[in-house]
Amino acid sequence: MTEDTPSSSDANLILVLGDQLSPDLPSLCAGDPDRDIVLMAEVASEASYVPHHPKKIAFLFAAMRHFAEELRNEGWRVRYVELEDTGNSQSLSREVERALEDLPGHALLLTEPGEYRLKTELEEWAERAGTPMRMLEDSRFIASHAEFRDWADGRKQLRMEYFYREMRRKTGLLMHGDEPEGGRWNFDSENRKPARDDLFMPRPLEHRPDETTEAVLDLVERRFGDNFGRLKPFWFAVTRAQALDALDHFAEEALPCFGDYQDAMLEGERFLYHSVLALYINAGLLGPLEVCHRVERAYHEGSAPLNAVEGFIRQIIGWREFVRGIYWMQMPGYTEQNFFGATRPLPDFYWSGETDMACMAAAIGQTRDEAYAHHIQRLMVTGNFAMLAGVDPHEVHEWYLAVYADAYEWVEAPNVIGMSQFADGGLLGSKPYAASGNYINKMSDHCAGCAYDVKKKTGDGACPFNPLYWDFLVRNRKKLGNNPRLAQVYRTWDRMESDRQSEYLDSARAILDRL
Repeated sequence: MTEDTPSSSDANLILVLGDQLSPDLPSLCAGDPDRDIVLMAEVASEASYVPHHPKKIAFLFAAMRHFAEELRNEGWRVRYVELEDTGNSQSLSREVERALEDLPGHALLLTEPGEYRLKTELEEWAERAGTPMRMLEDSRFIASHAEFRDWADGRKQLRMEYFYREMRRKTGLLMHGDEPEGGRWNFDSENRKPARDDLFMPRPLEHRPDETTEAVLDLVERRFGDNFGRLKPFWFAVTRAQALDALDHFAEEALPCFGDYQDAMLEGERFLYHSVLALYINAGLLGPLEVCHRVERAYHEGSAPLNAVEGFIRQIIGWREFVRGIYWMQMPGYTEQNFFGATRPLPDFYWSGETDMACMAAAIGQTRDEAYAHHIQRLMVTGNFAMLAGVDPHEVHEWYLAVYADAYEWVEAPNVIGMSQFADGGLLGSKPYAASGNYINKMSDHCAGCAYDVKKKTGDGACPFNPLYWDFLVRNRKKLGNNPRLAQVYRTWDRMESDRQSEYLDSARAILDRL
């Protein structure tokens, strides 16, 4: 443990969390380097409440250590507790308590944690301990909690598209006066092209670990080496400067094609034109608005088309802000929702990657290697399969939370519980994202080399997605039959011969029995 201790009255202990690595963090802005002391702590309770990917743990610990050093260079006194320090209690609230025992007269100052469980833990601890605590709302987001609640109040349906338009108006991004740039709010219809394997695919910018990061890698390999996921090679940015370089690299090299191919999947191409910036934004190394302004600048300079820039900005000021609003409106209890009553355990191959389904093997394999998969792999491959198979959505939620470097509950839970698994019954999305193998075949080249035949609908050798798709719709008809977006699908089922229907259901039963 390293620390410097000030001696002044009315001083604060400023707790900075691992996803709050921002120089404009509200609690830092409200503090005084000459009076206050910053606390940062690596604790087992945060590193192991789910079995996090080793790359995720290494990224956060390395970024935290670098951020602490940057704060010291700016004149802050920092009490930094490393995971293996003698006396580390391995609990954030207990580390706050330990620090305050050494710093009598200090009050606790912090920015609201992003996860409900941690906010609750600290609030309950402060009440029990009788410790003065000031918790500031996290202004690094574009919409405050109150702003989102006001927008949602009285609406029969909460749809991201309309919230996104409000965020466009608020930020002025891609606006031409009161009208959206290009005359349209959304260019998503132009962003669904399947990629060709002869396209140039730039890799995200890679960074060589320095001495600080190497020490973290040694620690993580020693303590978390048995977790799902490969620690090395490790190439993530761990400082703000490196993250800014990664942003520029994306804007210059990948953004121009991002829009066209953002839904595509290719064998052997793990990143295509995706930014891989979410882990830096969610940890605080990059601000969402500065990322959007950099991308918008590329459009105004003529180096990136509108459909790419609008699609990217929508993910950040639209979807990212929308799911955060849903999370805080619905917690506690949101992660326990289970609209379909699904109870099947998560199949073992989600942890091993050992499956003959080429699309699943590719998505899980790169998740194991990179702690990353892009949104279509998460939604339409691993998420789609889990929903079709009737996997317990809470188990799916905990898997996603564990395996992705950009995953924090506030952003991950609505994406999984709401969008991927439809476990909230339609609060977040208007229909389940259920699809047969045809969708995967259209958007990828996985099916060409798969052990299963995507064109075969039932029986031995048929793509499992095909019978599972119909089985899912049939067994959940009481809950989905009145959904207008599924009316045509159910009419198609009703027109099938009864023998054909039985073939689908029998094939699905055989697949599920093997799980």
